[in-house]
Amino acid sequence: MWFLLALVIGGVLVLVVANLSSGEKRVEHEIQHLYRVGDPQFARSIGTLLGPPSLTGNRVTTLVNGEQIFPAMLDAIRGATRTVTFETFIYWSGSIGKEFARALTDRARAGVKVHVLLDWVGTGKMDASMLREMEQAGVEVVKYHPLRWYNLGRLNNRTHRKLLVVDGTTGFTGGVGIADNWLGHAQDPDHWRDSHFRLEGPAVAQMQAAFVDNWIESTGTVLHGNDYFPELEPVGSQQAQMFKSSANEASESVRLMYLLSIASAEESVRIANAYFVPDALAVDTLVAARRRGVRVEIIVPGPHIDTAIVRKASRSRWEPLLEAGVAIYEYQPTMYHTKVMVVDQLWTTVGSTNFDNRSFRLNDEANLNVLDAEFAREQIRLLEADMAQSKQLTLEWWRSRPWPQRVIEWLAGLLRLQL
Repeated sequence: MWFLLALVIGGVLVLVVANLSSGEKRVEHEIQHLYRVGDPQFARSIGTLLGPPSLTGNRVTTLVNGEQIFPAMLDAIRGATRTVTFETFIYWSGSIGKEFARALTDRARAGVKVHVLLDWVGTGKMDASMLREMEQAGVEVVKYHPLRWYNLGRLNNRTHRKLLVVDGTTGFTGGVGIADNWLGHAQDPDHWRDSHFRLEGPAVAQMQAAFVDNWIESTGTVLHGNDYFPELEPVGSQQAQMFKSSANEASESVRLMYLLSIASAEESVRIANAYFVPDALAVDTLVAARRRGVRVEIIVPGPHIDTAIVRKASRSRWEPLLEAGVAIYEYQPTMYHTKVMVVDQLWTTVGSTNFDNRSFRLNDEANLNVLDAEFAREQIRLLEADMAQSKQLTLEWWRSRPWPQRVIEWLAGLLRLQL
């Protein structure tokens, strides 16, 4: 009897440990500043260490808030003639969820091959009838890491990627999920601020490969051929890389990408992120940038954050940043879901990745990295507009917080590995 009980307890402990850790080797030491993001060595390092290589000839279009994002995505789906591949974390029932379902089912009925990969946790608010309607129309819908006995050790590993590729020629990525929270133009606390991006050019093949990566894991089926990977001619002048990461990869690749980018900064680092809970090395890397004279500005959600404990955990990490002169702003009008980082007004990373342990080590993520000065300046203009609607929080404010607030934030900080 005691032996069986010990086996059960041991099994539970193994599952807990498996779900609370990624099994990856950690980057533990500060990365040296050896070159700037404009140096060809930076592109070689990102491409060689983390891959895939940056490609020229791309065009990236910025889409701001749901009023621009959803029409562009839906128009692309409705215009599909061969294939649609779509991966997302959040897909909830509601008006925009129904609109996407209709567009996907219409294309499937027209003979387009439509593949949809939805995270099992992120679709908790999705009606089963909506799924059935898509499947009956011929849409191939798969849930990522559903609750199964053989998946118990991976339940904490979710796909947080947000990828849409149409006919292998046009792609979309960014921070937006399929839910009514993202409708509109961030006009009130019920409608969120976010950015998404349309990609055209050779790097679309890398985005498609990121989708196929998780499709193979979930179905065992390889999607290939001209319908998915057509020859892509240059359509613009931007250099871009579609970067993916997974808890299954033993490299902490997305965390290393952020750290290497910040370590390469010589002028400025601007971070806009929905869930900013940096670990000790990320804090040290940002502080080291300030000591080199780099301007560091960070925008995070304010009072309308959707997860209050994340705001508290984030604040618990701020003291060394504020002491070093990092400027931190809390966005006031609504939930701030943007995920953008711009380095030296030249290099920009956008996509699904949050600046926290969950994105860096537990989730599957995908970011589009763009080396282009005009694109970077465009993002800076948007971030400056966001700052104008934000409240800067100072070191004096941080040190004058009431003791009960300090204790709560400290306790929240203890949970940061799972936030």
